Amino acid sequence: MVTASEGAAMGSATANENWSSRFAFIMAAVGSAVGLGNLVRFPAEVGANGGGAFVIFYIFCVVLIGAPVLLSETLIGRHGQSSAVGSVKKVARESGASEWWAVAAGVGMLGAFLILTYYSVLAGWIVYFIGVFTGDLVSNIASGSLLAGALDGQSVEEVQGILPALQADAGTMLTMHAIFMAVTIFVVARGVHGGIEKVAVWLMPTFFVLILGITIYGAFTGAFGAALEFLFNFDASRLLDPTVQLSALGQALFSLSLGSALMITYGAYASRDTDLAKSSGLIASADTSVAIVAGLAIFPIVFAAMAPDALAGVLAGDVPVEGGLGLLFISLPVAFQTMPAGSIIGFLFFIMVFFAALTSAVALLEASVSWAIRRFNVSRVIATIVLGLTVFAIGAWASFSFNSQADFQPLDFMIFSGQPVFGIIDELTAKILLPVSALLVSIFVGWIADQRLIDSENGLDGGLHKFWRFLVRWLCPIVITAILITGIFPGLVGI
Repeated sequence: MVTASEGAAMGSATANENWSSRFAFIMAAVGSAVGLGNLVRFPAEVGANGGGAFVIFYIFCVVLIGAPVLLSETLIGRHGQSSAVGSVKKVARESGASEWWAVAAGVGMLGAFLILTYYSVLAGWIVYFIGVFTGDLVSNIASGSLLAGALDGQSVEEVQGILPALQADAGTMLTMHAIFMAVTIFVVARGVHGGIEKVAVWLMPTFFVLILGITIYGAFTGAFGAALEFLFNFDASRLLDPTVQLSALGQALFSLSLGSALMITYGAYASRDTDLAKSSGLIASADTSVAIVAGLAIFPIVFAAMAPDALAGVLAGDVPVEGGLGLLFISLPVAFQTMPAGSIIGFLFFIMVFFAALTSAVALLEASVSWAIRRFNVSRVIATIVLGLTVFAIGAWASFSFNSQADFQPLDFMIFSGQPVFGIIDELTAKILLPVSALLVSIFVGWIADQRLIDSENGLDGGLHKFWRFLVRWLCPIVITAILITGIFPGLVGI
């Protein structure tokens, strides 16, 4: 139950913490969803799983699974007008259901908190690479060779070794981690309107301009045709491949930040006149568009730097493309060496990635800060600093997975087998906590919550409302359960 002090804190905390406009809400929500997964994981997944077949199935999943759960989470938040946990409790009370359903939000909030512990470490790498390309850009300006490739005078092996050298340098990596967390803490401590919203409203439009600009640059100077073939070559047989289907389902769910309590938290700051159905559609569309455009921005640059034989092997499916963090921190810096104005493009690219990482990190921290403010009746500044420092401490421990504790594997069973601390947190959050939270939310909204209350919040009517209810009640729980089971027991589908 909510105590009197918690209730007072809820009222005071929410009274002045609202988005100033629907645009601000959408930018903040899109910022929370768009992150490293959109920029590096999605393009690699597309190339590895049938190109256009994966994209079609992914869009199908976003429409039928992602958007319905997204709307479910935001409507809980707006009706509850509290933290994610407090909002679910309020909806449960008014529905005559047990407040224990707040576990759905609590699990997601824990997942978001743990994700930030290692996400900040990765974002620290971005800060470091911004420094690398800033120095390179200044050097090129001083020498009058602004249009030259990046990192001139360094061998390919030296450029490829930048990240491994950083990982081996515990002190520098912790410093970068600390810088990023300090910026995140500063933004969240300034509040919803004074910090989170301002960052989203300014950084996300700038991010869109940068990613479109880099895409246009790649279209004129890179191997754009090869990238189109790689990303959208349609292999119809892959549509029936369960590995491809589950990859698309998982990407659709997690790229929208679902199951992490972020959308419930941000939904609590939405005004009553915000059309949640339309807003959810715009958020899902923007997130999907960024993921697709990211492939068109990255792969033309990477492919242009490849030898013809190697590129032919990639397009034929005989040679795998390095995805994920290797693509971002190893393949791209090498590619920028061979591109005209590579130092400028490299600098702008990592600035763009930093913007995406920061808006995501702010949302990840805000989910737990919003809860702590109300649960312990403390100021936003105190809650942000305490939780932010805790994130930093856990992240610092996880960062040792790359050097001094690389062989420390404390949980040697199931999906955690052979994983260092960094990998354990990643597996726990992505494959257990987030799917469990998303599953409980869909069941809660579809079956437990008072349907009159839900109907008054979702902004849908007629056949579209009935279709959404069917999806939330039946399809979403079934599909998310499949993601959860196969994530924990990957051998069931041979992945």
